[in-house]
Amino acid sequence: MLDCLTDVQGILVGHAQDYEAGTGCTVILCKKGAIAGADVRGGAPGTRETDLLEPDKLVEKIHGIYLSGGSAFGLDGASGVMHFLESEGIGFDVGVTKVPIVPAAVIFDLSVGSFRKRPDFNMGYQACLNANDKNDAMGNIGAGTGATVGKYFGDEFSMKGGIGTASITVGELVVAALVVVNCVGDVINPDTGRILAGTLNKAKTGFSNTIEIIKRGVSYGESLGRNTTIGVVATNGLISKSEAGRVATVAHNGYARTIRPVHTMSDGDTIFCISTGSVRTDMSTVGVLAAEVMADAIVRAVKNADSLYGKPSYNSIMLNEP
Repeated sequence: MLDCLTDVQGILVGHAQDYEAGTGCTVILCKKGAIAGADVRGGAPGTRETDLLEPDKLVEKIHGIYLSGGSAFGLDGASGVMHFLESEGIGFDVGVTKVPIVPAAVIFDLSVGSFRKRPDFNMGYQACLNANDKNDAMGNIGAGTGATVGKYFGDEFSMKGGIGTASITVGELVVAALVVVNCVGDVINPDTGRILAGTLNKAKTGFSNTIEIIKRGVSYGESLGRNTTIGVVATNGLISKSEAGRVATVAHNGYARTIRPVHTMSDGDTIFCISTGSVRTDMSTVGVLAAEVMADAIVRAVKNADSLYGKPSYNSIMLNEP
């Protein structure tokens, strides 16, 4: 066990990025298919194929999930994932071919690096080539390359976000999470309430505390629509399509415990849940564990991010904190 999403057997994770452009993408492949659900909570989402995950829709299983930077432009990379899977004969059989089912979600990172370069078909395909079953990479990689957090006063006072992953095992049951943290709010330690990364003060030596800013009646700066935290929960637990959607809903509690504020109109917060379905369990157990590992993954995302693009990281700010 590596304490990451690929601890769930049958799950592959791959990343691709362009550090000059300040963006990238991450793929989660389940080549044998997986039951899936999703829950979109933020007010500014960028998604693809989420309607298909409703319990009353035809397709039962997906074959991959694509997470990306580039805002809505970045959804183009999902086509590269589909091409990769189709070339391996993976997908929903429609007779003449197999159509890979690849739900997707994106973050806004256009204000980092070069906004003219976004994840595309080739980058999505490359992320598939890079995918493996032992991937615990975190921080400034894949879809987390250009991620930032704490943007209530605009990009100038934001910090570096990134990708985090974590897992938990209870007997034979494994529940794991991977998340791209790119929120308008602050990221906190859920045990202590201490801010780990977020909106900086004017001297950029510590935190302003976004919730306290809001309580003082200070309105949004330039943060509108420039955010979004997107993630995936995976389990080997045997759950149905409708239960997977419910687990995705409960997993948002992990967001609420670690991001303040969360699910704003400036965030497109989305969580997917996928199940490889081999271990008998109940949905409530999976949901409780999903919220726990999602919170852990969010904390690990900011703790593993390095300063980049002029954005200080958790490690650089903590040196100045008492």
